[in-house]
Amino acid sequence: MTVSRDGEGATGALGISSPNPRRSSNVIVALCFAALICDGYDLVVYGATVPSLLGYERWDLTAIEAGAIGSLTLVGMLIGALASGAASGRFGSRRLFLGSMVWFATAMGLCALAPSPEVFGLLRFIGGLGLGGFVPVSVALILEFSPPKRRQLNNALSCCGYCLGGIAAAIAGIVLLPDLGFRWMYALCLLPLVTVFPLALRYLPESPSYLDSRGRVEEASAIAHDFGVQRIDRASSEPSGTTSASMRDLMKPAHRRAATLFTVAAFCGLLITYGISTWLPQIMKQAGYSLGSSLMFLLVLNAGAMVGVLIASTLADRVGSRKVTATVLLLAAISTLMLSLRMPLPMLYVFVAIAGLGTIGTQILIMGYVGTVFRGTLRAPAIGLTVGIGRTGAVIGPIIGGWIAASTLGYQWNFYAFSVFAVIGMAAILMISVGSSPRVDRPGAAERVDSALVPD
Repeated sequence: MTVSRDGEGATGALGISSPNPRRSSNVIVALCFAALICDGYDLVVYGATVPSLLGYERWDLTAIEAGAIGSLTLVGMLIGALASGAASGRFGSRRLFLGSMVWFATAMGLCALAPSPEVFGLLRFIGGLGLGGFVPVSVALILEFSPPKRRQLNNALSCCGYCLGGIAAAIAGIVLLPDLGFRWMYALCLLPLVTVFPLALRYLPESPSYLDSRGRVEEASAIAHDFGVQRIDRASSEPSGTTSASMRDLMKPAHRRAATLFTVAAFCGLLITYGISTWLPQIMKQAGYSLGSSLMFLLVLNAGAMVGVLIASTLADRVGSRKVTATVLLLAAISTLMLSLRMPLPMLYVFVAIAGLGTIGTQILIMGYVGTVFRGTLRAPAIGLTVGIGRTGAVIGPIIGGWIAASTLGYQWNFYAFSVFAVIGMAAILMISVGSSPRVDRPGAAERVDSALVPD
């Protein structure tokens, strides 16, 4: 047995890796990528359809009501993310992945038939429950099955599916909204049930950490051997068959500081991500752009996130997640402020693309950072806690946008408000390494802080 190269054995638990894996982690990355396309579409489709919903005379929605409906999905995601840690510990990552996909795809697809805004909002909330549980378990699976030197990159590659889903929502809006209306946009949410779900059902493996925690050591060993997964030897510290780590474990003194700071950063990042994603088309309409041009900004936002996060995650694997994530949040603050200014259209597109990296891309980096700090059975609960409580920011973001849209302040104040939260998030990330190992940000070193340890 050898200590893993990325420091997974930092507290006495030994990282066990399997040489010559027979199966590649690319299988998991590809499945999560495809599933997150659907996830990204389901979330961004609302922002793409807000102008049409506001113009739908039968419902007669106000900007404040539209912001509240947008937040209902995110309230559901908050609850789903917080529940995902306990659910993954009880049912396993594979079943949670599959169940969440069926849940959110069905609920979001039924929005196409909603007879009233109340039913529409309820279905968006129900779909959010599934979306909230889906993202943490996807990230946890990718990080567990990925080689240490590719964890951030593999996480970014899969999460680019979210960005591609956002791009698909923008393109679908440009093509469908003028002639067919918003309902067809939501009908497309049913596609993962006949595309991604059958593939995941056949090829997605169970988490070795979960199997170990349930005493199914032989199954865990077989899967770990096939994929070359680094496992934690619990023989000296945890009897076979004990339950997985829970949210309560994250509140122990050894873990509390890092968990709190990650949650603050996620709160700020999610606030600006969903605030901008939900209201960018409408903000740009207020600024004088046509509906088609406004949706193009949404496309550029997601394209910028997809390209930028691949570059940023590669750097994070080499120089450390803390430096890169803080820098990206700084870019979010600067680019968001720049969007409040009048400038030539090509330059505006550049800053929208940078804002995509600073908003959507930041969340991908934060989740990857959490997953490299918290290990083993703590990984899924840590991501669930960070994203779950952070979802309160996602709930508040669209509400802030709706309030400003309904006020006389002017659309620029959206950008002013969001840039402040980007700076707060950057400060939280910079504080995470205080008092930690000086090797944290060296290439190939453990992404370990003094308050975040593997379970003992």
